[in-house]
Amino acid sequence: MTELARIGVALSTDLLERFDELTTKRGYTNCSEAFRGLIRAELFRESAKSPTARVVGTITMVYDHHVRLLNDKLIQTQLDFQHLIITTLHVHLDHDHCLEVIVVRGKAAEIEGLANSLIGTKGVKHGQLTPNTRKAMQYYQTQLWCLR
Repeated sequence: MTELARIGVALSTDLLERFDELTTKRGYTNCSEAFRGLIRAELFRESAKSPTARVVGTITMVYDHHVRLLNDKLIQTQLDFQHLIITTLHVHLDHDHCLEVIVVRGKAAEIEGLANSLIGTKGVKHGQLTPNTRKAMQYYQTQLWCLR
């Protein structure tokens, strides 16, 4: 296990109260765990900003499948970027809307290009790219292995 170091942090009372609410809402067992979680998330986000960073992640979209030629455009875009796509999940939410989750792996700039192409397509109501660096994934895999 990694050695822990103690630090002191000064916060306004209002900010601390709001942080305590967030800590409880997110299910952290204590403030230290919450701080570690927020710091890790920010470090992962920062490292994924490098265009050459190798990332894994998901592109999530909700779209109206009745929009003319939308399915064809989304499929063609995915074919154009198929070297980045690991797998997809397609769910019919209701008569009009579909949810699609695309698992991707590659350079951050290419992944962002794919996400922007898909999310910017007319008929896509909502979309989001959630990248993780490979280093983050290695960390998670190590932590999961340690919990077994």
